[in-house]
Formats: sequence, C-alpha cells, structure tokens
Amino acid sequence: MTTTRTRPSLRLRLTRAGMMLASRIGGAEPELRGLPALVRPGDTVIDIGAAHGMYAVTLSALVGPQGRVAAFEPHPRQQRTLRRWRRLLGAPQLELTPSAVGPAAGSVTMRLPIVLGLPIYGRAHLTEGAAEPGPRERSRLWSTPMTSVDAWVESTGAGPVSFIKADVEGFEPQVLEGAAATIDRDRPAVLLEIEDRHLERYGTVAAEVVAEIARRWPDYRMHVWRDEAWQPVDEVTLAARNYLFAVPESFARA
Repeated sequence: MTTTRTRPSLRLRLTRAGMMLASRIGGAEPELRGLPALVRPGDTVIDIGAAHGMYAVTLSALVGPQGRVAAFEPHPRQQRTLRRWRRLLGAPQLELTPSAVGPAAGSVTMRLPIVLGLPIYGRAHLTEGAAEPGPRERSRLWSTPMTSVDAWVESTGAGPVSFIKADVEGFEPQVLEGAAATIDRDRPAVLLEIEDRHLERYGTVAAEVVAEIARRWPDYRMHVWRDEAWQPVDEVTLAARNYLFAVPESFARA
C-alpha cells in the first residue's frame, strides 16, 4: 500500500529552519522570512535565477509535495547544486529548468565575471542588450537556452502561478515583459531585485522600472520586508535591494 505524502520531508523542513536562522544573522536574505505571507501548500511558484537554491528550497518547503517550484538557472554549476538539493531533501516539487528567462524563447550568451581569478557566480548576466565590460574586466562566456514565463506556463500547462521571484542582475524588466500574460491572468506576487548598478547595464534605472510596473499593473503596490512585515513603499532606495509587488489578495490568501 502506498501513501501520498502531504508534508515536506523532515530534511527539507530542517533545512528551511536553518535558512530562516541564517536570514536573521546575515547569512541569507531577510525576505525569506516574508514568504509564508505569500505562499501556501499546493501553490505553483517560480524562482528565476535560482542560483544555489536559497529561495527554491524555502519555497519547496512552503508549497509541499503537492505544490510546484519551477526553478530556472542557466549556469551548469548552480544547476548541479539544485539537483543535489532536490535529491538530498526529498523534494520532487523542486523542478529545475536549465535555462535563462527573458522576453521570449531562444538562445543567449551569458557572461560570468572573474575577479582575482575567481568566478563570481552571483554576478553572471545575459550579454544581450548589456553594456560591454571594461578592458580590464575578465569574464567567461557560455551559451544557454532562454525561455519566458509565459512560454513555460503555456508549454507545461502550469498554473495558476501565485508567486514569482526574479534575481537576474538587471534583466528583470525583460523577465516581466515575458511574464505579462501570466501576471495579467494569475495576479501573482512578484519579488524583484531592483538595483541601479545592475539595471544601468541594460540602459535603465530603478525609477523607470517601478514606473512601468505601476503603468502596466496599477493595482500592484510595492513593498519591502522591514520590521518582520511587508511594508508599503513608494520608491526604491539603498536601504533595500529586493522589492515585492503585490495586490491585496496576495496577502489575504496565505
């Protein structure tokens, strides 16, 4: 007789608890503590730029075995880490797509900065539309597939999507362009890294990104995680780098 698991595995729950502790002492992003206000068991959520799995693992614990975490990561080393997490934590709900995400499907080139001989994986970015690095800046290039949120949702039949996180080193506006239909339909909460130092690489700035979101989705409000709650804010400042865009229903459903 087989039974269907309804709770996350013990290993996954313990790992999430460790990440929550790390988020309080500077070892992980504090916004992890705000995810339970947005995500519930059984949800379909998307992690774009999943890297080593900080968000993907936390989200996997929150959605549980009956949910779905679509983790997109273009770098092979980070992909291996995510596959290990999935196996070691017994988290089949964590689904890796080895791809970049942008406005449309295709093939793109990624750039991995090298500093003092060491690769800086957290600063890898798409070369498409990006300013060229300086003559003394070293980097490695590699090719990867690219998809869009809307293309992935259509091809997989996933949905409704309740939460999207994107940390793609300045390519966030292009990710939103390729997610517009999903956002229009499902009204997910959207957590974005927004920093001028990355956005300027692609010829834009934070104020322009926020203004475009407000124009496209006027009922979405911007928030930051502060004092253990999502607090409404009107502008991007240096005090935070991750900003949540959500409608009131995003909080009411969790």
